[in-house]
Amino acid sequence: MGMIMIRCPQTGRAIPTGIKTDRESFRRSPVFFAHTRCPICRSNHDWFAREAWVDEAGGFAPRTARLLA
Repeated sequence: MGMIMIRCPQTGRAIPTGIKTDRESFRRSPVFFAHTRCPICRSNHDWFAREAWVDEAGGFAPRTARLLA
């Protein structure tokens, strides 16, 4: 299991969405739209699943978003 991550558009840093899943389940999920409150810039960010990735390492290190195909 890991955390679905997105990139803060203000800072470019990776932030957790609060949604836990595994990479395979996330890859198979339908494309969806969600909102996440950013702990860094304190704004609400709207995002699509294709802009997110699953961080199973738990490090929340900034990475390039993996696009879902």
